Amino acid sequence: MQQPNVNTLGELKKSGYRNRTVKQEIRENLIQSIQQKQQIFKGILGYEDTVIPDVERALLSRHNILFLGLRGQAKTRMAREIVNLMDMWVPVVEGSEINDNPFAPISLYARDLINEKGDETPIRWMHRSERYGEKLATPDVSVADLIGDVDPIKAANLRLSFADERVIHYGIIPRSHRGIFVINELPDLQARIQVSLFNILQEGDIQIRGFKLRLPLDILFVFTANPEDYTNRGSIVTPLKDRIESQIITHYPKTVELSKAITEQEADVLAEQLQRVVVPDLCSMLVEQIAMEARKSEYVDQKSGVSARLTISAYENLVSTAERRALKENNKRTIVRIADFIGVMPAITGKIELVYEGEQEGPTNVAFRLIGQSIRSLFTQYFPDPQSFKRTGNEAHNRKTKASPYQPVIDWFGKGQELTLLQDETDAAYIQRLYQVDGLHAAVKRYYPNADEAQAALLMEFLLHGLAEYSLISKKGIESGGYSFGDILGSMLNMNFGTVDEDDEEEDF
Repeated sequence: MQQPNVNTLGELKKSGYRNRTVKQEIRENLIQSIQQKQQIFKGILGYEDTVIPDVERALLSRHNILFLGLRGQAKTRMAREIVNLMDMWVPVVEGSEINDNPFAPISLYARDLINEKGDETPIRWMHRSERYGEKLATPDVSVADLIGDVDPIKAANLRLSFADERVIHYGIIPRSHRGIFVINELPDLQARIQVSLFNILQEGDIQIRGFKLRLPLDILFVFTANPEDYTNRGSIVTPLKDRIESQIITHYPKTVELSKAITEQEADVLAEQLQRVVVPDLCSMLVEQIAMEARKSEYVDQKSGVSARLTISAYENLVSTAERRALKENNKRTIVRIADFIGVMPAITGKIELVYEGEQEGPTNVAFRLIGQSIRSLFTQYFPDPQSFKRTGNEAHNRKTKASPYQPVIDWFGKGQELTLLQDETDAAYIQRLYQVDGLHAAVKRYYPNADEAQAALLMEFLLHGLAEYSLISKKGIESGGYSFGDILGSMLNMNFGTVDEDDEEEDF
């Protein structure tokens, strides 16, 4: 929609322009969008049946909104999308600091200009992108920043008395007049600053210092807050919370598939990276499962939450890890391996807050544990549950139990043999090492007969990790990057008894 060719107040009156408040404007445009079945909140996945209907009800009610949820739940993004419900262009008095409505001016400047020029008052058209204001609440934010204050320099330059309204320097909220204003992390505002918002939300106006003027601002307020803040850094003062009409609870994706769709949409992966690196669905699902496991881990602070940014960063790191290997080996194309998940460790350790037990365990160990738990959770979606082949003392039950397809693999390691898979080794060496394990390729082909060589290799590696997570073989990380697999019994004996020194052996016997 092009900017209207109307330049004065008189022309605006003749054009038949209909004046509306911001909340009326958003409400009427929302009604039209709902009736036409248009998608309003584009790119927001997983909120279709929960958060979005709540937001629409709040906007239809002309409410100010508080988004309450843990970090990484698209609270700010939801607020920014509301801008699309405003008119593309609105008229304002030319030169006004606070976007004065030509039909209802509130600043001294606009009132004087209209009194002087009448229908010849110049107007400009403001695009809806200019009608959005946002402030991150921090402890150092002042009333002057948000509302305004007396500007002594302006008073001196214009030779005005401090009693003159023209000496006022308006804060960010008055400058958001006739738009949307968002305060992120509201509890971080000091209580006395929150108190300064009371009048705006209740009476719709502000007062600055000792001036008698009252500015009836036309603003839709949107606040965001993390429940953690109520008990840690700060809190929302009760009278202010009471004045925010709609409180909307956000949440994390409820399924791995939905989380995967969000990650693929948001991850900043270059086309040239995807030309060089293949990311199998198994690896994408594993990235998402890590976040799912973290959100229920006893080592992770659940009050802090596990942001969706964890999976986005982890996915980007995963692709870059495989890309780096391909570049070192001068390969035009490679496939992501399970060993490449060592490269996502920084994305995990940097995105989770640990409780005391987690701190004692250490961030790196917690990250390794989360990856292991994710492999175990996904394993039965790709292969039969190893526990279903477990034998018991009941002979009748044992006769009914089928032979485990994993037994040849377990027996190979039981002979004292080990397998080391290095993160940076070539694709050919990686595949060759996997084929050394008796029964490993046969187990994969049994369930995935059409898998090509690269896919089969990934599934073979995944099978090894799965057996390790079910404690059927041992697994340990290698400092240089990679994993070493071996016999579970031998590993336990070494851990419990260590190695016996020859001299000590002679003394003992």
